[in-house]
Amino acid sequence: MRIGLIIAFFALVALLAIGLTRNPREVPSPLIGKPAPAFELPRLGQPARFSPAEMRGKVWLLNVWASWCVSCRDEHPVLVEFSRTRRVPLIGLNYKDPSEDALKWLARYGDPYDFSVVDANGRIGIDYGVYGVPETYLIDRGGVIRYKQIGPVTPELMAQKILPLIQELER
Repeated sequence: MRIGLIIAFFALVALLAIGLTRNPREVPSPLIGKPAPAFELPRLGQPARFSPAEMRGKVWLLNVWASWCVSCRDEHPVLVEFSRTRRVPLIGLNYKDPSEDALKWLARYGDPYDFSVVDANGRIGIDYGVYGVPETYLIDRGGVIRYKQIGPVTPELMAQKILPLIQELER
């Protein structure tokens, strides 16, 4: 009986030790390796609509952002710099944000997106498993999510993770 308790105790300690070595920002997404959820939303400030099906055959980034998001402001210069490369399309998903506020924010800080779509009620964010903004998804030519970043994209993350993945997916 005591040996069983001792084994259980050490097993629990081992599991906790493993858990403490993990990065809490690296929450595995059940959507990795699965088709990106379909949607059709209006483009921000435009009458046109967008569906991810339009991106078939292209590697692209979907960045979930909002004007009220402090961390979005932190990552914004990284996205602006990336957008200058025109490497892959960068589509914004404006999350639970009044369109007027979003348009003012982009006018003030710059608009890195090819365009943004409006997820006013957050329904598409739920489909994508958004924990909070910002989040970024790398989607391959077949419409499959290959990477999810929870939190701001940093210059290091862009250089060490996202750009190499884009290069690999473009082959």
